[in-house]
Amino acid sequence: MSDLLPLFPLPNVVLFPNVFLPLHIFEPRYREMVADALSSDRMIGMVLLKAGWEHEYEGRPPVYPVGCSGLITHVERLDDGRYNIVLRGIERFRILDENHERSYRRGNVEPMAEQALAAEDRAALRRHRSRLEALVAPTIERDFDETSASTAERRPGGDSMNASGMADEELVNALAQYLDLEPVEKQALLERRGLRDRAASLVELLEMKIMLGRTPPVSSQVAH
Repeated sequence: MSDLLPLFPLPNVVLFPNVFLPLHIFEPRYREMVADALSSDRMIGMVLLKAGWEHEYEGRPPVYPVGCSGLITHVERLDDGRYNIVLRGIERFRILDENHERSYRRGNVEPMAEQALAAEDRAALRRHRSRLEALVAPTIERDFDETSASTAERRPGGDSMNASGMADEELVNALAQYLDLEPVEKQALLERRGLRDRAASLVELLEMKIMLGRTPPVSSQVAH
């Protein structure tokens, strides 16, 4: 990461490592942010706005301190200056402080590596994966395919997303990002110490929602 990471705060988007996110950029300050990132290391930090952001959106409303950096893997600059970009989640980070010298926010951040998985963690993760697949089996393949097609989301090499062929880590993070959960629920999942904890929390969350009669579908995320 650069010393100062461009920060893109949104009220409804949480990015996870190794997951792709399409974005439509139209605000002038974020057009500047994308242009600067493209001329540098192509990195942008996604962060979630806290409740009450509507009152000062044009300023610097509070954000959650933990976010995820993303690498711009695809970019389309439109004739009027807007951008369509795709980010690939790279690494979680914690904001230490902010720099407001530019029209957009930049942060001095520290990386937050995922907790290493021991053999017993891997075994638990596989059990959680099996439970996750059972919980979302009626819709997972259909919705992942529809999401992939509608947002032009592609794994490296151009193939569309296929849940059954994904590694444990990829599947957990993709479900955490793409399931139609509340933004604060996704933020809580992002802040879990590692994949085993994230998978366990996601299982608990989905079981609770199913008990309440609500099975969250997979959503298509296109933000600005």
